[in-house]
Amino acid sequence: MRHNSSRHNINAIFGDVRVVRSKQRSRHILVTGGAGFLGSHLCERLLKAGQTVICLDNFSTGLERNIRHLRNFERFSVIKHDVVDPIDVEVDEIYNLACPASPPHYQADPVHTMKTCVFGALNLLELAARTGARIFQASTSEVYGDPLVHPQVEGYWGNVNSFGPRSCYDEGKRSAETLFFDFHKQHHVEIKIARIFNTYGPNMRPDDGRVVSNFVVQALKGQDITIYGDGSQTRSFCFVNDLIDGFQQLMATDPSFTGPVNLGNPGEFTVLELAEQVIKLTGSRSKTIRKPLPTDDPRQRRPDISLAQRELGWQPKVSLLAGLEKTIFYFDRLLTEEAVELAETA
Repeated sequence: MRHNSSRHNINAIFGDVRVVRSKQRSRHILVTGGAGFLGSHLCERLLKAGQTVICLDNFSTGLERNIRHLRNFERFSVIKHDVVDPIDVEVDEIYNLACPASPPHYQADPVHTMKTCVFGALNLLELAARTGARIFQASTSEVYGDPLVHPQVEGYWGNVNSFGPRSCYDEGKRSAETLFFDFHKQHHVEIKIARIFNTYGPNMRPDDGRVVSNFVVQALKGQDITIYGDGSQTRSFCFVNDLIDGFQQLMATDPSFTGPVNLGNPGEFTVLELAEQVIKLTGSRSKTIRKPLPTDDPRQRRPDISLAQRELGWQPKVSLLAGLEKTIFYFDRLLTEEAVELAETA
């Protein structure tokens, strides 16, 4: 069977991760995309809560530096693996965060992005069905497309282009949600689906092309800050710590509550307001420049989080100002370290 073949290959490199299960009483949790921005924060939170964590990542966009400090935990193991291929491990819970999430990265190989969303979901749902694990899907606000309803509620079906440059991600995530609900109905798999809105914070890649990281890195380097369109398009910005709280609170809900549920900060800011805030906080002399708005770029994005407040008791706590300060500190330190490394190798 394909599962056994995959397990054999993985164990030959990393050892049988199931051995850990027999020695520990904590829950065994698989986090796919565990070396990525969100995944690394989730792995750390779970480890500090006493859980045994298996971090799975193909490291296409995930970074080893994000999880380097986690290797000090005995209950932490890493599998280099692509969710497009089946995986067979013994786990109690699965968090599926595997997929490039920024446009430059998911558009670089759109076919593989779609495979990651669809084949990845299918492989992990089959694993959940076999092991009886509860499974979490990191869906996205992109399922709403360029919304005609504002703010966006979970019952809104969206306004999505099925063959545009963003479609591999948008439609891939929509298809993954379909698979999750079909497995829930047909195989009684316990599912939890979160629709994630713009999130930022430490462990973001400086080259990921997302608006917060772009603005902060450009400001710290004294470069012009690139604004697409006239800057009037709006976004909501959720600090990563708040989002991870939402993940855990969703995962802990009664099995009857599946989601999807919006997780994001309902505070709404224009892109131009964000740029001005970043320039002020960094003390940068950067100027803003304008470029054409990308195809299918949403004009408005803001979550209605009433469902999350009611069912999870969740709402974000970190203000944009406080979150940006932490994010700027992270990138400032990262860019300094990279400059030192470059100088040493020159």
